[in-house]
Amino acid sequence: MSAVGTRAARANLRHIGALVRRNALHLKQDPQSMFDVVLTPIILTVLFVFVFGGSVGLVLGGDRDSYVNYVVPGLMGMMGLNIAMAVGTGVNDDFRTGVMDRFRTLPIARSSVLIAKIVVEIGRMVIASAILLAMGFLLGLEISTSVLSLLAAVGLSVVFGASLMWIFLLLGLTMKTAQAVQGMAMLVLFPLQFGSSIFAPPSSMPGWLRAFTEYNPLSNLADAARNLVNGGPVAESVWTTLAWAAGITLVTAPLAVAKFRKRT
Repeated sequence: MSAVGTRAARANLRHIGALVRRNALHLKQDPQSMFDVVLTPIILTVLFVFVFGGSVGLVLGGDRDSYVNYVVPGLMGMMGLNIAMAVGTGVNDDFRTGVMDRFRTLPIARSSVLIAKIVVEIGRMVIASAILLAMGFLLGLEISTSVLSLLAAVGLSVVFGASLMWIFLLLGLTMKTAQAVQGMAMLVLFPLQFGSSIFAPPSSMPGWLRAFTEYNPLSNLADAARNLVNGGPVAESVWTTLAWAAGITLVTAPLAVAKFRKRT
């Protein structure tokens, strides 16, 4: 890399760091924006374990306790989806409130604004995953492998969630209002979440839904995280999930950056 390219890369890193600090300070000044990170994993874990744990646990050949080890690793991917949606509504609000007008006047790389948002949301995702696991342990989650495997499951969920953020950034830059972004996001989220192996094994589903579930990237993520925690073959599901994450990022990140540059 040339000296000019090196200086440009360092400048971009400084810009990203400054914008990350700005976004983090905004969270500190508005603690209510962390309610979804803190409360969602608690509510989801309690609801699914105590509402579906008894019946689905029987399908799994156990009881509610065995369902905890099934659903909690799967919910890691769901955390990433929910937080990724917030990125799209957030960037849409920034345009509406005039924040982006200020960034337009600054000598910074346009991509640094989007990357900084993703970095902060990754931090929120890690916090949500930690709370989810804490609730899981309170309800009886057991690690049959190792702590490193558990951390690998969290890392895999974060990588996949970060790739989804580019989709929702693109939606936020394309749709006119935050409500429209949220509505479109829900149309994407519901089939992916509930048409997956997150909450129930595909063997209990009708054939047409089972076929969709097998190709659903969230099923690969849930299966990978589950096997990393409970033990089992992980290579295929891990590499498939990483391939999905790389493909989504390679397709949507350039589109999101180009759309952002066009709007700014």
